[in-house]
Amino acid sequence: MHLRSLAADLRAAARDSNQRRLLVLAGGRDAGIDAAFDVLDGADVPDDEATFVTAREGFRFERVHPTHAGTLLGTTRTAVVCDAHEAFSPNVLGRLAGVVAGGGLFVLLAPPLDEWPERDGAFEASLAVPPFDAADVGGRFRTHLAATLRTHPGVAVVDVDAGTVERDGATDAPPARGDRSPSPPRRHDFPRAAYDACLTADQSRTLAALERLRDPGAAVVVEADRGRGKSSAAGLAAGCLAAGERDVLVTAPSYGNAREVFARATDLLAETGSLADHDEAAHVVRASGGGRVRFADPPTAATLPDDPDVVLVDEAAAIPVRLLAAFADAPAAGFFTTVHGYEGTGRGFAVRFRDRLDESDLSVTDVRMDEPIRYARGDPVETWAFRALLLDARPAVDPLVADATPESAAYRVLSQDELADDDHLLREVFGLLVLAHYRTEPDDLGRLLDAPNLECRALTHEGHVVSVALLAREGGLDRETRRAMYEGARVKGNMLPDVFTSQLRDEDAAVPVGYRVMRIATHHAVRSSGLGSRLLSEIRAEKADGAEAVDYLGVGYGATPELLSFWDDNGYSTVHLSTTRNDTSGEYSALMLDPLTPAGRRLHDRHADWFLDRLPGVLSDPLRDADPDVVRAAVRACDAAPPLELADREWRVVVGASFGPGMYTTAPDAFRTLARRALNDDDPPCSPRAERLLVGKVLQGRPWPAVADELGYHSPRNAMKALGDAYADVVKRYGADVDAVATERARFEE
Repeated sequence: MHLRSLAADLRAAARDSNQRRLLVLAGGRDAGIDAAFDVLDGADVPDDEATFVTAREGFRFERVHPTHAGTLLGTTRTAVVCDAHEAFSPNVLGRLAGVVAGGGLFVLLAPPLDEWPERDGAFEASLAVPPFDAADVGGRFRTHLAATLRTHPGVAVVDVDAGTVERDGATDAPPARGDRSPSPPRRHDFPRAAYDACLTADQSRTLAALERLRDPGAAVVVEADRGRGKSSAAGLAAGCLAAGERDVLVTAPSYGNAREVFARATDLLAETGSLADHDEAAHVVRASGGGRVRFADPPTAATLPDDPDVVLVDEAAAIPVRLLAAFADAPAAGFFTTVHGYEGTGRGFAVRFRDRLDESDLSVTDVRMDEPIRYARGDPVETWAFRALLLDARPAVDPLVADATPESAAYRVLSQDELADDDHLLREVFGLLVLAHYRTEPDDLGRLLDAPNLECRALTHEGHVVSVALLAREGGLDRETRRAMYEGARVKGNMLPDVFTSQLRDEDAAVPVGYRVMRIATHHAVRSSGLGSRLLSEIRAEKADGAEAVDYLGVGYGATPELLSFWDDNGYSTVHLSTTRNDTSGEYSALMLDPLTPAGRRLHDRHADWFLDRLPGVLSDPLRDADPDVVRAAVRACDAAPPLELADREWRVVVGASFGPGMYTTAPDAFRTLARRALNDDDPPCSPRAERLLVGKVLQGRPWPAVADELGYHSPRNAMKALGDAYADVVKRYGADVDAVATERARFEE
């Protein structure tokens, strides 16, 4: 079959079904590019409706570099040509798969499929983190990808070197196109123009459900796969609410994620004559009646600034649960989440947050959007992308693992070859890892299968994965690499050694070999049953006694009191709190170590000691706004004993402020030293509320009115008295054998 004829047939089939077709041009790069021109001509694709995504230059068509493929999100093309010969990655594939409109072609330029697994590219080079090199990187993901191209319906494969058609891209009879003429509900309060803007019946039904947000006490949860128009529905609802004089706060992982929301809201307000102003730089749209639509990043939005009437959370699955929980305090809230997609996982959203939403005072309405906007249901390119990138990977169904216990589960070392050879196992593992992290990308699948520094461990119950951990080998770096890191070079794949070396100025930190727990997840049906702890215990035993010399286990994550307690209970000790917040989670990161050898113990001890030593300084400056409960948990989880070196005069000042008329401001360093010791004690001398007072006032130096208000004291004076009472308990615990303390206490107690 002639290539132009094949392209014409594929385009005709795509048009007839309002679906897309995928054409693979396998072989040499130059031959593939030449063939792509023939395909676009044969398929009758206008030049301005086609885009080449390639590192090459010199095309008459629009050209986008693969590293900028994300700029095409939210746009449509009749044809996209993806050059997989250079700068290609799983992420690029995931971003482009939804850009082609129904009736169009997705063209993939690839090396010969038999040879592709052995070809190294930019993505594979990025996996060769020190001390590994390119020869250590596997080709399992590319093997998996090539297999899907050879077997999936709707995928045509042409050998451009031999000029032969290996697959013609035939599919079974396509389904009906679906409802493309939605009508508004018989009764509606939003303007008719908003419903006329809906492209599918799903969108219209979703918009009708979002009308509930006009009234306080309502929450609407919208779940959809990519390309279903949920962001457009959110934008139409935002515009309607603003026209109704509501103050609508929109949040998303970034403004770019919410751009469609603002575009649709602006268009609707303009069409209905209600647009007063659109300030793109300030990310705010104002309606003529006083309503507005404004954007704030998740950490800021979680504070509900300026008391919005409604909060709309787009890509909610990509926002940590701690922040999502704050939005349940809004008068009304809408949550929009992707079920299957690299932006995040709706399943993770449902598992980790939905129970909290149901416990709130909001009345929750659920909406599911299934009808694609850009193409008909059953589209073969979409189903191929799900299969190739495991976007629809899920853990085992609940009944299969509901009886799992730490005693019944079996510990398994899962090699990358084993994962690649067992699709069922891979899907269960990857499905759980997706739930463990608020943002999982297709690149993560490639890393899981091919990165030489990654290892996978799991607990299984009757053959099904119930808990899984992804480990990253770090450290063991040569002198030259350590010196470069110390002098500011970024060394990939070595997060803990990088922080210890470049930020904490420990040039020897990358000598010991460690394994960092990148992710750990337990099946939602058996959470809080001890399986995660059992898995960590097995990993520790394996690494402590294995053939490879492993000096420590480590972890780094956005710190919450619950997570700090979990890792502390499993033998990990705090050695660092970051001094900047994560842009998306709004949390400070904790680094923790569990030493396994004398070298690991030395690394741990010097950083644990220094963490406590510098604590008063960082808490009074960069960590002044840190949650006192996070600070309490981090300090208590630090396996080090801060020295108590107070002069008699300092002891007398503390006793005077605790039992007499003295003031702590006379010698604040003495009070900080004692506070640090009290917070680090496994048997604390103070109540949790008193400990929060030690953190907020003594260590963070926050104003008395603010501390009193946050901790629920009636007045600053009450808080001052409580601080004196707290230090009375501290003095009794740590000054019992100090003569100056006994003498001073006797004066006041008599």
